[in-house]
Amino acid sequence: MKTTFFMIVALFVATTSFAQTEIAGVQLPTTYEIGETQLSLNGAGVREKFWMDMYAGGLYTAKEMNDAEKVMNADAPMVIKLHIVSGLISSDKMSSAVEDGFENSTEGNMKAFRVKIDKFKSFFSEEITKNDVFDITYIPARGVVVFKNKKELGTIEGLDFKKVLFGIWFCDKPADKNLMKGMLNI
Repeated sequence: MKTTFFMIVALFVATTSFAQTEIAGVQLPTTYEIGETQLSLNGAGVREKFWMDMYAGGLYTAKEMNDAEKVMNADAPMVIKLHIVSGLISSDKMSSAVEDGFENSTEGNMKAFRVKIDKFKSFFSEEITKNDVFDITYIPARGVVVFKNKKELGTIEGLDFKKVLFGIWFCDKPADKNLMKGMLNI
């Protein structure tokens, strides 16, 4: 009887330990559902600035992807999950960082995307606190849908916008090269 009990406990612990990945002290789930589509954690990493962890980021895809350009250009369901781990991140700082990221992603050609960029930045207007979680989802034919703490903030249509948005993390000048490598699992 004792042996059976311990085997069941060991199996439960082993099963639950595989259901999440720990990064920067937070647990990222290994799967993510968009409607009927099941995505898997492709990879994860930490956005650092001045040697401090800012957020844990995870990329969820339907199939393994380790090429940054393919991630940006894919017209397939995917998610970038950002789990804020620093109390130093504010709404203004996030908005400024996003602006810089779009500058890099578009190689300075932001004019064509200005209205969509401003709408995306508005999703960070409510104060950001440690442990907030942003899910930046891409759903083909619908566009980018952003959630904060599981509450939908809004949608921005277009694969063209998804490409420059995901470029913040996957372009030639990403927000953090180590974070990009972690999310690509390379």
